[in-house]
Amino acid sequence: MFEQIQPFYTVHSLHCSLVIDCRGSGDGYETHGPAILYWGPRLGVETTPEMLALMATRQEAQACMPEEAPIALSPELGAGFQGNAGIQVHREGMQWATYTKVESVTQDSGGGLTIISVCLASHIKVAHRLALDEQSDVLTATTELTNIGDSTLWVDQCNAPTIPVPMHYNKILGFAGRWGNEFQRQPVDRFMGTYLRENRSGRTSHDSFPGVILHTEQTNEGAGAAYGLHLGWSGNHQIRVEEQFVGRAYAQMGELFLPGELSLEPNESYCSPTLYGASTQSGLSSLSQCFHRYIRSNLRASRSTEKPRPVHFNTWEAMYFDLSLERLCILADEAAAVGAERFVLDDGWFSNRRSDSAGLGDWFVDETVFPQGLSPLIDHVQSRGMEFGLWVEPEMVNPDSDLYRAHPDWVLSAGVGLGDAPLLLARNQLVLDLTRPEVQDYLFKCIDALLSQYAIRYLKWDMNRALYQPGGANQPGGTNQPSGTYGKGRAVTHYQTLALYRLMARIRSAHPTVEIESCASGGGRADFGILAHTDRIWTSDTNDALDRLRIQNGFSLFFPAELMGAHVGPKDCHITGRSINMATRAGVAMFGHMGIEANLLTMEESEKTELKAAVVLHKQHRQLIHSGDLVRLELGDNENSFAVISADQDEALFSYALMDSHRNSAPGRLCFRGLDLEAQYEINIIWPLKPTSISTSILDVINGAVISGDALANFGVQLPIMLPQSLLIFHLQKR
Repeated sequence: MFEQIQPFYTVHSLHCSLVIDCRGSGDGYETHGPAILYWGPRLGVETTPEMLALMATRQEAQACMPEEAPIALSPELGAGFQGNAGIQVHREGMQWATYTKVESVTQDSGGGLTIISVCLASHIKVAHRLALDEQSDVLTATTELTNIGDSTLWVDQCNAPTIPVPMHYNKILGFAGRWGNEFQRQPVDRFMGTYLRENRSGRTSHDSFPGVILHTEQTNEGAGAAYGLHLGWSGNHQIRVEEQFVGRAYAQMGELFLPGELSLEPNESYCSPTLYGASTQSGLSSLSQCFHRYIRSNLRASRSTEKPRPVHFNTWEAMYFDLSLERLCILADEAAAVGAERFVLDDGWFSNRRSDSAGLGDWFVDETVFPQGLSPLIDHVQSRGMEFGLWVEPEMVNPDSDLYRAHPDWVLSAGVGLGDAPLLLARNQLVLDLTRPEVQDYLFKCIDALLSQYAIRYLKWDMNRALYQPGGANQPGGTNQPSGTYGKGRAVTHYQTLALYRLMARIRSAHPTVEIESCASGGGRADFGILAHTDRIWTSDTNDALDRLRIQNGFSLFFPAELMGAHVGPKDCHITGRSINMATRAGVAMFGHMGIEANLLTMEESEKTELKAAVVLHKQHRQLIHSGDLVRLELGDNENSFAVISADQDEALFSYALMDSHRNSAPGRLCFRGLDLEAQYEINIIWPLKPTSISTSILDVINGAVISGDALANFGVQLPIMLPQSLLIFHLQKR
């Protein structure tokens, strides 16, 4: 039954190597599951796996087993693993001690590995699939579990493959946040015990982004060793980093199942979300570049067009629900005048939608606002040279809607029996049960009709509440549907997420040129899983430029700039109330997928003039911003600086922002890291339009100077005395 298995398997990419240890997988059954022996810089031809295994020899620790259970790809209870088992299953409380043997290993032409293991005691088959992307060096890894028994298999956990963590990677960089303050870095010293983050919101979440970075004490943005891990999944998840008392550490990521959520009937399978990983010896900016290269090559949903990403105008903070055709047309005129290329009509366009308390689910144009439908507005927008986009929130329904009155049973709940918890409203809405085929068909029919009737090139797809009561109707049978053993009211968060992916895929198949933005009250659904179906991520609902600098910094660790929705908001931010000048607001938005979300009808002419100049500047450098290598610079807590550098190092943009007052009377120098040290660069300050200083400064002498990359990187440019909440953008061109 079992083929002859090699002791080691090695996969290489351009700069990395991965070695899998399958020792002991001979004719006997005395073995442990396959494990990662090595993941790091590419090994030379003289280095063999046997050398690594020899150097990794461990001795028996006191008061422990003679040989420790390995940190396998799926650590096993049957092997005596005392951490968190990668797969946790049972059959009515029995057959829980999994202990697998490798049955086969195949290596495809690209080097990817598929390792099939079986457990004869619990009657499961496990397929681990691992690959290194040749150009980006990103590791992708999944765990697939199949029930090969003849009874129901209950699944409590099935994590993606487990990653052993070197002991000197003693720092954890996690992510916390909230609405309006997503992607906040949360550094923690690794400790003996378990670092655990769990998300039960039914979406990627604002407060627990599914990513973690493990690094050494010495690691910073420009140097040092690190692992970056991300789970590509838009539903519930868990992140675990554990340091065991025996002196080993590991990281696990996987779906978080609610009680009784997942079971497999005979021959049914479940595959974990994909774990995406990057390994570097060159600092956190290098780690980000790996993820950015991978996304650009593999995860961009909009493959039908290579056009530049258009500058947006979004109506929300300009008009909210107070819509009229006349004012929208005037607003479109102003948007075109400042350089917008896409006009997005936000919430309020559909039936009975005068506030957030009614109308969700009734996806039909409100004839009291648009008596001739959307065509007059779209025609006007297109006559001004802009595309038209539309806001939708398909997964939600208001109780005050025709849809809910007709189908109150179409929503997720906590159950259907006597004594069940009452339905919980959030933002005056409930969540539709997407696992029901009739709900899928209704939503597709509505959206398909809109996209077929109107020239809509873009959907802003929102999700404004979490899944607090994710019990579904659980239609029996079918691919990716709950199995026939499900009763009404069982948790369906897993299936809800898959159903969302199917609905988006169905819409994209019918309308392949329509782009979709992933929005969930801002950055609540931002992950590599949703990127298979969407083209842009709305990073946060706040347009406060200072908050955005921190938010966009955290976002950039995993996502490239062209996916990052970044808008110029009003002078007085609607969320924080902070008043920030146009130069700073525009300078921050310029480094993402730029947009405008402010009332141009009341904006001062001087601000509009400056905004128009910022849009021109963004378009001039858009190709570099949306394709270059990101390099973050480490400065004081009151400063923010980063660069976007072309792959050939011929051109670069450096942004420097002063967020609060300096401790000293004058600031220090800015070192331009990431340049070609042997080249000469012409340097110019290109933003703001009229940078000012209280006395003669670098602003008066720097423009047009030609300076070596060596001097720029290692000596640096003296910064001027600046007011807090201001910024500078430098352009460097190789001579």
